[in-house]
Amino acid sequence: MEMFCFQCEQTAKGTGCTAGGVCGKKIDTANLQDDLTTVMVELACAAQDHHNEETDRFLVDGLFTTVTNVNFDNNDITSLVERGRRLIREHGGTCEFSADQIWHNQEDMRSLQALLLFGMRGMAAYAHHARVLGKTSREVNDFFYRGLSSLALEHSVQERLALVMECGQVNLKCMELLNDANVGAYGNPEPTTVSTDIEAGPFIIVTGHDLHDLKLLLEQTEGKGVNIYTHGEMLPAHAYPELKKYSHLKGNFGTAWQNQKKEFDGVPAPVLFTTNCLMPPLSSYSDRIFTTSVVGYPQMAHIGEDKDFTPVIEKALALGGYPQKTEMSGINGGHVLTTGFGMNTVLSVADQVIDAVKSGKISRFFLVGGCDGAKPGRNYYTDFVKQTPEDSVILTLACGKYRFNDLDLGTVAGLPRIMDMGQCNDAYSAIQVALALADAFDCGVNDLPLSMVLSWYEQKAVCILLTLLSLGVENIYLGPSLPAFVSPGVLDILVEKFHISPISTPEEDLKKILACSD
Repeated sequence: MEMFCFQCEQTAKGTGCTAGGVCGKKIDTANLQDDLTTVMVELACAAQDHHNEETDRFLVDGLFTTVTNVNFDNNDITSLVERGRRLIREHGGTCEFSADQIWHNQEDMRSLQALLLFGMRGMAAYAHHARVLGKTSREVNDFFYRGLSSLALEHSVQERLALVMECGQVNLKCMELLNDANVGAYGNPEPTTVSTDIEAGPFIIVTGHDLHDLKLLLEQTEGKGVNIYTHGEMLPAHAYPELKKYSHLKGNFGTAWQNQKKEFDGVPAPVLFTTNCLMPPLSSYSDRIFTTSVVGYPQMAHIGEDKDFTPVIEKALALGGYPQKTEMSGINGGHVLTTGFGMNTVLSVADQVIDAVKSGKISRFFLVGGCDGAKPGRNYYTDFVKQTPEDSVILTLACGKYRFNDLDLGTVAGLPRIMDMGQCNDAYSAIQVALALADAFDCGVNDLPLSMVLSWYEQKAVCILLTLLSLGVENIYLGPSLPAFVSPGVLDILVEKFHISPISTPEEDLKKILACSD
């Protein structure tokens, strides 16, 4: 029995996992996910001209399920495959396709097909989050059908590249949809300080990305003596007025997803996974893990669509939490994190920012963000931020910020030097700030004193990168390694057209960046 998967940054030997996933995905699970991809392509072909809410939801949830570290449960995936086959029959599907047609294609074609597929998987995560808040887009849904069905058709390199760029453009609209959904439901994020210390008594750790699940849990735990702590990408929840009003939303537990086996072991509290990134849990704490939505793991307790979190609450009360306040810290020893610097906050001080740049008080902006991960070399981002000029500003988002977000770098021109703009979902905010600054300075984004130094791990980072490229953003530094699914031929195109660079060392990269700004 064989498998092939090269969709995440940690893929085996930098080429592809063939004997089980480095993420913990087993061979049979990988093959079932390929079956699910096959079914989604065939359904997209069958229903493209007459899709409905049921097929739309199936494609979004199916794509999200195949994102790295989301679902390891063969029963869940098998049920989706069977449901997809039923939908194909109902829509009179005749397309015959196999995901193997992608993995065994000519190198550059495989690369472009993978870029498109993985970009759609990432975009589906954002579409899923928007949908649970009642926001959908016909344009976004239409693209899932067009993009998936294109995988079964013959296309030239240029045609496939155009589809990849279109995926980036549509993802911008999808992220806008999610931004509007979050702001509409929870208000505009506000700058907020968040403690990393844990109070005495029962508590629940909430990880993933889904703010709606967090809101429901806060409602269900109110007045029950159970505190709630965010983890990983949920940290920005503390900045939303409609979430921070709950007094039992206390702080943030731990750091990024790849440290969960160390951080969750021995903790006297349950952990609720609302989305990725789930790692196969250790037996020592597996009885304290709960999943919901598209997340799944064999024999793990799952909270269904009724969103009744009673089992999680009862587990928290039974475990009791820490007997006394427990001090914890970030990677660099800090005990306080800040978040909430979304576009509304940053643009509210745009005049101050513009004046500071024109007067020379701010020399440069660095967007240092993206996914964190376990592969050696990611300390690059900590060292890079530490070495940035004292008159520069670091904008950040996604879980890569845990490499440096507990550092105290002070202020510049009355502004904090590190501004956390939110989850990976909030890349839309960063893009809008860049576009607004470009408009204010009457220049293009590439002419701003702005450098992007990005880290990637999974498919949501892929679709954000495609969005940036579709906007014509150049000179992006990408690490810690380049994607295995980007062939040398496709990389040549990206380097020639967008001047993408792999990271080297903080010293060399900063030298090049600052030399270009002189």
